[in-house]
Amino acid sequence: MAITNFISTIWSENLYKQLDKKYVGVMNCSRDYEGDIKNQGSVVKICGIDCVNISDYTKNSDIGGPEMLSDVARTLRIDQAKYFNFQIDDVDRAQSNPKLMDEAMKVAAAALANEADAYVYSLYSEAYNNITDDNVTAEKLIDHIISLKTIMMQKGVLDPNDIVLEVTPEIAAMILKAKIDIGSDNMEALESGLLGKIAGCKVYVSNNVVVDENNYHQCLFRTKRAVTFAEQISEVEAYRPEKRFADAVKGLHLYGAKIVYPEEFMVLSVRFDS
Repeated sequence: MAITNFISTIWSENLYKQLDKKYVGVMNCSRDYEGDIKNQGSVVKICGIDCVNISDYTKNSDIGGPEMLSDVARTLRIDQAKYFNFQIDDVDRAQSNPKLMDEAMKVAAAALANEADAYVYSLYSEAYNNITDDNVTAEKLIDHIISLKTIMMQKGVLDPNDIVLEVTPEIAAMILKAKIDIGSDNMEALESGLLGKIAGCKVYVSNNVVVDENNYHQCLFRTKRAVTFAEQISEVEAYRPEKRFADAVKGLHLYGAKIVYPEEFMVLSVRFDS
């Protein structure tokens, strides 16, 4: 790729596509409020509607006047800024596949996605509803999942397909070794990190799910609207380093995440004897 052929908007769009392919934690967030993100510290307004009241209807009787709805506004601060900056030497470029720069951008996207997923999973510490088990087994794990699902349904989440459980590779291995039935299909298998389903809830595995200093695996149990994530590829620029015969590309990824439905965000905090 000659630097003269670099079109920033095209490469930014390609980077977005590659990010979406690599996301796991971010994929399971609401992405409806990207907003106008200009720089680190920008604020995205998340708007919603308060509850709608339901009344009894009597035939041949007038209904009440329309209810005045009030909106609910929350703010999401874009407090994360990550960048990449790499170069490819002219000699390397000439002797290698012409798609080398494209491959480098894919690797950069994977690294950015890894950072963003880790940030989403760090929100586990803000949960106020969790189940803790000091020595979990596969059987107890399923019991905990069913308990969390019951709590979620009691809170008004009626569609189990909207509930996801995100686990560490070690917890995923426990599920698989126990030969727990995790229903799946070919279309679902295309989703990044998807392990299958337990009790109707999709189970995802990610290296970024937190294992804390006390070896507790902080697995998230949430709906896909519980956390809102907003991002912007602020800059993608190609340039020629002054002291090198090379093409270089740098990019800035701005994002933030916020728990907006805390009652639909729970943590299954477990550890086990290895």
